[in-house]
Amino acid sequence: MTGLRLITSIIREYGVGWAFNRTLYAAKLKLLHIVPRTERFFEERVPYPMRIDVFQIDTGSLSKFLRSLPGSDQSMLVSTADKACNGVIQGFSSIPLDYGNPIDWQLNPLTGKRCDEKRKWFDIPDFDKDRGDIKTIWEASRFSHFITLARAYLLTGTKNYYESFSKQLDSWLLFNPYGFGANFKCGQECALRMVNALFALAVFKGCGIAAEKDERNVKELLDRCYRKIRSNFFYAYRCIKNNHTISELMGMIIGAWCCGDEKNLSKAYRLLDEVIDEQFFEDGGYCQFSFNYQRMALQDLECILAIERTIEKSLSARSKEKIRTAALLMYQCQDKSGDMPNYGSNDGALIFPMSSCGYRDFRPTINAVYALITGKQLYEAGKHQEELIWFANKKALESCTREHIDRVDSSFYEAGLFSFRQESSWAMLVLNDYKSRPAHMDQLHFDLWVDGINVLCDAGTYSYAASDGYELVKNKSHNTVLYDDRDQMNKQGAFFIYGWTRRKESHHESNRFRGEMLSQNGYAHRRTVEVTESGYRIIDEVAGDDLFKVIFHTPCEVETVNGELFLNFQGKRLCKVSSESSCSIRDSFRSLFYLRKEKISSISFLGNAKGTGHTVITDIEIIGRGTR
Repeated sequence: MTGLRLITSIIREYGVGWAFNRTLYAAKLKLLHIVPRTERFFEERVPYPMRIDVFQIDTGSLSKFLRSLPGSDQSMLVSTADKACNGVIQGFSSIPLDYGNPIDWQLNPLTGKRCDEKRKWFDIPDFDKDRGDIKTIWEASRFSHFITLARAYLLTGTKNYYESFSKQLDSWLLFNPYGFGANFKCGQECALRMVNALFALAVFKGCGIAAEKDERNVKELLDRCYRKIRSNFFYAYRCIKNNHTISELMGMIIGAWCCGDEKNLSKAYRLLDEVIDEQFFEDGGYCQFSFNYQRMALQDLECILAIERTIEKSLSARSKEKIRTAALLMYQCQDKSGDMPNYGSNDGALIFPMSSCGYRDFRPTINAVYALITGKQLYEAGKHQEELIWFANKKALESCTREHIDRVDSSFYEAGLFSFRQESSWAMLVLNDYKSRPAHMDQLHFDLWVDGINVLCDAGTYSYAASDGYELVKNKSHNTVLYDDRDQMNKQGAFFIYGWTRRKESHHESNRFRGEMLSQNGYAHRRTVEVTESGYRIIDEVAGDDLFKVIFHTPCEVETVNGELFLNFQGKRLCKVSSESSCSIRDSFRSLFYLRKEKISSISFLGNAKGTGHTVITDIEIIGRGTR
């Protein structure tokens, strides 16, 4: 019965076309395993690159900007770059990964296991318990640290940063023959790799220190990466349909231009307009229901916007309007600190680390994208502006005046996001009516921020290849209802979710939200949120015939005083949480960064869908006071 339900869900939710294309790709992989020589029939022939000056970097302005940064930011940049010179890469924007010196490009530093560079990409599994998360192997080969090396050179003028870039690129080409090893499994990885190498080369060439060998090496890298993207694009375009598709189209546009491949350059622009229209909603939402992946898609698109004059082609006006709207949605769902709710899948991707802002600060990308589209910036002057200089130049930065836009109560019905703004707090709710694949079971999740602290938080992702990450996808890791230990939807493998929930009702108006979710697993959950004089009242109603829990996660210290719960952070009392229902508190964890987790607390209020106990009311009184 489960198998029949799975097949029925695939056809109904993912569509016949997706199922057919995914089956075709699975058949291709099986054929390659059985008869490896058939790979040549799937390979695309591409012209060899003849030019590589696609990015025009204003190195003088960047150098001046970097030298104006606070000393602590300069020291951090130099320290991170020094480690990268010795093969210790800042992985997933948060953890040091030691790949050795010289770098072992097939190594997972966390397990000490490696892939065999003599094995074809299709013979290497995505998931291997012994080897560990393949994304950890890919991290060094994304070459995001090349941007760090370039930034450190612009700051200090120390030639060692250039020499490390040059040697590591040499090494990568030597130990990653085309089509072999882990680093040719994914076209997106190839796209990010080639773009980061082009950025770094543009800096070193602009400073007059790049050698002819470096240009030859980048051309060779482009040849391998562009060929991989072209040869496996069917999978990204027809089967994945998310940020991978946008990344590979970015790589296809840049690769085609560098190779003088005018036919495929025009085709890639046409497809990118189509994909942007498909993946971005009219209200600015993104098809992956994730702020991390929405930022990643926007960073890809920054590249395309930045090279319009060089390539002499442009995205359509409709695509640009959708990009602008997507940036504005993120601005409206952002905390004053620059951080955002840990909403949806979060794999730690900051593919172009072009500022000294932390990974959790989304201002650099939101600001740069908005400025490239509108000629205006969204924030006051600050270190986040560096990303705009990378993608434009100092003149563009100086000519972009600030557009003052207030953050207000917002309703994004297509995106499934709803927010309230108060003097010292704000809240966001999630309720989607899915038209594309979900990733987390976070329907009717309630996210609360007080004075810049994410008081009631989403637990995050941690890893796609670990059991802890599997658990973080579920209801119990979100601030919603868990009914009879049933999840809102069903999960198969690392990414496949079926039995999508349905949004029956959603009304958002001044000071009140009301929404209802129907689960195919035998229950309905209605949540009402009312803004009160002191904070928020949350009313949860469950239709079913069993016990349920209303769960909230908090990084705060939970203090119990005379039966009342107070949430404190660094010695400051931020809010009080109360309910007439019985309460339990347990240890839990969250992941703000991929492959990192920290201890938090989980607060549960018990309800009973039988009889008269089907409603749980939770009152949250805001105690902290600050600015909006």
